[in-house]
Amino acid sequence: QRQLVESGGGLVQTGESLRLSCEISGRLYDVYVVGWFRQAPGKQRDLVASLRRDERTYYADSVKGRFTISRDLAKNTVYLQMYDLKPEDTAVYYCASSEYGSDGYTSWGQGTQVTVSS
Repeated sequence: QRQLVESGGGLVQTGESLRLSCEISGRLYDVYVVGWFRQAPGKQRDLVASLRRDERTYYADSVKGRFTISRDLAKNTVYLQMYDLKPEDTAVYYCASSEYGSDGYTSWGQGTQVTVSS
């Protein structure tokens, strides 16, 4: 299993931006896909964005046009740039990775809190 460490969360106001980072142990290029999930209190954990090794991306409808997922292979780090944040974006954000041949996401970070005040 890989170790994933998120950072960059915090308290911001509506309309502001944040960038989350997810540092992954080992070679990021070997990872099949990295995803950013979020979980608000009392709600299920949902996939927000993902980035495959071939650079194909996915975004949930709720964040399209506002969030961007990217990577820095030299730093083994995946980013989630979040613009125009809204109170409904408030959640704990987790990154997770999936390896080739694995069933789903197998390694998870500890999460980072994002709070957007109105």
